[in-house]
Amino acid sequence: MKLRMARRIVPLVAALAAVTATTAATAAPSNQGAQGQQPAKHGQFAVGPQYDTTHVYVEPGTEQAFVKSWTSTFGGTTIGPVSTQVTPTPSRTMSELIVSPVGTLSVFDYTTPIPYPFGAERTGWLVTDLDKAVDAARADGATVTVKPFADPIGRDAIVQFPGGISAQLYVHTGPTSYPALASVPENRLYLSPDSVGDFLDSYLAFTQGRIVSDNRKADGAAIGLPGTTYRLIRLTSGFGTTTVAVTDGHLPYPYGKELTGYGVSDLGATLDKAKAAGATVLSGPTRAGGRDTAMVQFPGGYIAEVHSNS
Repeated sequence: MKLRMARRIVPLVAALAAVTATTAATAAPSNQGAQGQQPAKHGQFAVGPQYDTTHVYVEPGTEQAFVKSWTSTFGGTTIGPVSTQVTPTPSRTMSELIVSPVGTLSVFDYTTPIPYPFGAERTGWLVTDLDKAVDAARADGATVTVKPFADPIGRDAIVQFPGGISAQLYVHTGPTSYPALASVPENRLYLSPDSVGDFLDSYLAFTQGRIVSDNRKADGAAIGLPGTTYRLIRLTSGFGTTTVAVTDGHLPYPYGKELTGYGVSDLGATLDKAKAAGATVLSGPTRAGGRDTAMVQFPGGYIAEVHSNS
């Protein structure tokens, strides 16, 4: 198993240096228009959205069922599984990477208790320089909740933006290359009116992102509240797409439990594949904001928003 995995990782690890250098030289979207934000004093750290993984912590013993269900629904290839330690203190997890057309996922099935604060981070972002990125995140108003540490294939750290939004930053010791995505996934955040301003200032400064739209009367049906409105902010950066739902926290299950939204060309056909592969449609399809959406739970407990590409 380990030899086979090594043979698969080597070619994937063969091109990251060139990708990193190329992406680092690419100009980031303008930050102008962010609420009260000052021009950033650092460069772009993002490498590309196909290297930004959703961190999926599945129920113990369900990793293979989740991976099979996900790839049966969306397609893709995998690296792993492998038993490893990915935290700075002792722990053990079965770890597998899914590289799918709609997004990349890091799947963790822990065989030991999960050390704090791991499990609370939403995403892993590949950066061009970990130490500089950590310093920049701190300067941009984030807190460093886990300082840089070594893992089996690189180095990592965890930062938290205002509003309690955590992301893991990472670099690999060797280069790798993942294919471009057919559809860039959405990092889906739910924030309160009290925290959204500070979050935007910090998040946009660090990601070198910009506000694409800010709709203060978005259709509440999209978050399980038909007949109401809420504030929906769409952001973009080198780390991909982010949607921010600003609410009073009176949300019906499962809204707010999802980490990521995935765009597909045919929502109905995708939901049929998901159900045939052991997933459960928790809500929808619902028409709101010009697209159809549904909430889907995969084996192992992972909840995803799936929507039609508009």
